[in-house]
Amino acid sequence: MSRYLSTAQVDHLLPDPLTAIALAGEALVARSDGAAQVPPKPGLALGGEAFANAMPAAWLDRDLAGCKWVTLVPDNPSRGLPTAQGVMVLADATTGSTRAVMQAAPLTAQRTAAVTGACLQALADVSRPVAFLGTGAQARSHLPIFEAIGVREVRLFGRREEPLAELQEWVAQALPGLRLETTTDKRSAVSGAGAVVSGLTIGLHGAELEPDRLVEDVLLLPLDYASSVGAELARTTTMAADDIEQFRAVAPVKLAPDYPLAERWTGELLQQGRPGGRVLCQNLGIGITDLVFAAHVAEQAERSGLGVELPA
Repeated sequence: MSRYLSTAQVDHLLPDPLTAIALAGEALVARSDGAAQVPPKPGLALGGEAFANAMPAAWLDRDLAGCKWVTLVPDNPSRGLPTAQGVMVLADATTGSTRAVMQAAPLTAQRTAAVTGACLQALADVSRPVAFLGTGAQARSHLPIFEAIGVREVRLFGRREEPLAELQEWVAQALPGLRLETTTDKRSAVSGAGAVVSGLTIGLHGAELEPDRLVEDVLLLPLDYASSVGAELARTTTMAADDIEQFRAVAPVKLAPDYPLAERWTGELLQQGRPGGRVLCQNLGIGITDLVFAAHVAEQAERSGLGVELPA
């Protein structure tokens, strides 16, 4: 029997922040040590900066297989639509039977933030300020993760005052334990920060961070195909990726022909600890992280009876 889960139902069944971070860490390690199958994700160009990906993955030790179809259209907010949309199909790896079909936006938002959380927890001193660049959906998914792992101060950068004020009000109500400073000055947001998480619009140009504004042991976590981390800055770091093979395939196209390539796996760093100096984790988003989150949601749905049973 398989079931369909709406966006609201998936959102309701997502794991709590600390469980989410643990799931993300397990998935990253599984990719780095070869336990998970994550073939190259085929992509389609949809015009301009818009694109679509199919993201298959399997983890046979956990009897999991599945695929996420996701589209990213940077112009969508002007249409009143989310930038990222998609659907996730979860299957039983032994029988091939479909267990669930679910809307993927909540999965994508939380697993992205949870991957950030796993990196911060293992590779950063969270008693130091964390800078977050951007005021979109990823800001709201990241801030609960920051609070859960004990980040004491977040500096939130945005280009407009209105969304900054809205997030400040939301944090005061939903996350009272988090100290949030907002600013329209990117330099002041990143100066002295122990970690910088960039959630700026995908494909944004002219938003590169200035290397001399960053501390020498900063942890850089771009969520935007590194449009905020230029090649000059990347060369000053130890660079890891959630999927080295995929990063090597997309970096010359998405970033620059001469962009430095990752030599370490994010999952490897999570196990071994951070090296000295600046560290850059190029976490592009891989299917195995979506898969473990979808499995969690499906298990909760099966226990509670949520969702619509689909006919065979």
